[in-house]
Formats: sequence, C-alpha cells, structure tokens
Amino acid sequence: MARRQLPPLNALRAFEAFGRHGRMTLAAEELCVTHGAVSRQIRQLEEHLGVALTEGPRSRLRMTEAGLKLAQALTPAFDQIAAASPRRAPDGPRPLVVSCLPTFAMKWLIPRLPGFQAAHPEIPVRVAESNGPFDFKADGVDLAIRMRPIGDDRSDDSEVTPFMDHFHGPVMAPERARTGMDLAEVLALPRLLTRTFVESWSDWALGLAVEDLPAPASEQEFDHYFYMLEAAAAGLGVAIGPWAFVQRDLASGRLVAPLGFIPGRSRIVALTPIEGASQRALAFRDWLLAEGASTPLPPQAACDSRGGR
Repeated sequence: MARRQLPPLNALRAFEAFGRHGRMTLAAEELCVTHGAVSRQIRQLEEHLGVALTEGPRSRLRMTEAGLKLAQALTPAFDQIAAASPRRAPDGPRPLVVSCLPTFAMKWLIPRLPGFQAAHPEIPVRVAESNGPFDFKADGVDLAIRMRPIGDDRSDDSEVTPFMDHFHGPVMAPERARTGMDLAEVLALPRLLTRTFVESWSDWALGLAVEDLPAPASEQEFDHYFYMLEAAAAGLGVAIGPWAFVQRDLASGRLVAPLGFIPGRSRIVALTPIEGASQRALAFRDWLLAEGASTPLPPQAACDSRGGR
C-alpha cells in the first residue's frame, strides 16, 4: 500500500475546529490553546498545501472556497475517528447528555453553557450533536433539542417544551449588501443551501407570500448549516439563516441581514422523557426556558412580496 501523503494532523485539527466555529477564538477555546496557536497551525497548513484556506481581515477572517471544501471533508472524518475511538469509563458522575442540532449547539447553546455550569456545577453536560431521530434509553440521551412545526407538540415518548421562537431571513457578507437593498436584488444573488434543509428558501418565501420564487443566478449546496453560513460570510452568495444561528455573526459584522427576519413556521423545543425524566434534565429544560426568554428578538423584515422596502 502506498504511503499516505497527509498534511500535519494538528494543523488539520485546528483548521477543522475553525471551520465549524467560524472564529479563531472559539476554535482556540475548544482545543484549549491560544488564538495565536490556531492561527499558526492554519498558516502552516496553507504553506504545506500551497493554497490559501482563509482570507479577509483578522477581525473578520473567513474561509476561501478551497478552505470550505477541505473543512467539509474534515468534519465527517474526525467524527468517524471520534466514534471509533474506545473510551474508558468516566470518573465521577455521569454527564447529562443533551442531543442537539449541530449548528444550534455551536452558535447558541455552547456559548451560553458556562452560565448553566456556573449555576449547576454538580451537573456535567455532554452535548451530542445530531439532526436525526434518537432513543432516550438506547442512545443514553437525557434531553434533546430539536425544531418542531408550530402546533406539533404531541409525542408518544417525549414531553415537548417549546423554549424559543424561530425567525429566519437572508444573510450575506457585508460586501454583498448595500443600503436600501430590496427583495428583488437579494433574490438575484447566488443562492446557498444546506443539505439538511433544502426547503429553506421556499419556506422563507412562503412566509412572505411569494408564490413563485424566481430561479437563482446559481445554487450551491453544503452538508451542514455552519458551512453554508461560512460560505455566506466568505461572499459566495446569500443564505437563509435562522436568527438563533446567526445572531453572533451579525453582532460581529461577519454577516448582515439587509431584509431583516420573519417568523418561521417552527419553534425550538426541548424534549424530555414522558416517564422517568431526571431532575438534572428538568433543571436543564428550565434553564433553556429562561435563556430562550432572554434571547433578544431579531430585526423584523421590512420588505414585501413586491420587492419594496
């Protein structure tokens, strides 16, 4: 078998973490290293490959198209390694296992998690990223966070607790936008999609009463929401971003939302077992309710289906 010609693995790990989080500081926090160490590893990787993986000012660094392609391949590869790695029995109390939508975990839940840990230092939490179905007992899940259509609060095995409303709207890099941008101009841009919710554009258009969504100049699909949002930040086009996923990137200026946000047809809910929910899971659910209530509302959409403002 031919010897594999792999880039430095530490550099790949640093770049993969940056790709998921979109920010050097968050990647550094995950890897327990400094911001400068992550930056040096990514620079080493670029030098090894002879390809630019990032671009833009340091305060608003983003991935290039080559960087996005590499990051999309790295995440499932590292996920497979993590899943195949044997684990020794943990010391101390079993962590509370929270099954969560991946991008919601990265963009909303994890940045707020220190607040829960400060209030409940006796409850260790493990966030298990997942979009799909789960089984409380078989998968060892204590609480799950999912999106549910409004009114769909019934479940055979779960207590469904909505804790935050869902808003969505078009987001893009600042250089793609202009003051007074209208609906027609947004719809003329290259359109970005995620494989996990390809209906994002038609669902948003339905909320605006746009019956015939015009064909885009081009479309590009990504495996996960976080890569689609990174593509938007890189200037590759416009994406429909849920407010909970993009709030921090809008605040930092990495993304802008020229048309604001409209209410979606779903809510973000916490799922706990109907029978046998632990007190730790109920404490986490109550904390989610408080955090959802304190999350600010987004700027409301100021456009109509005719393309005006």
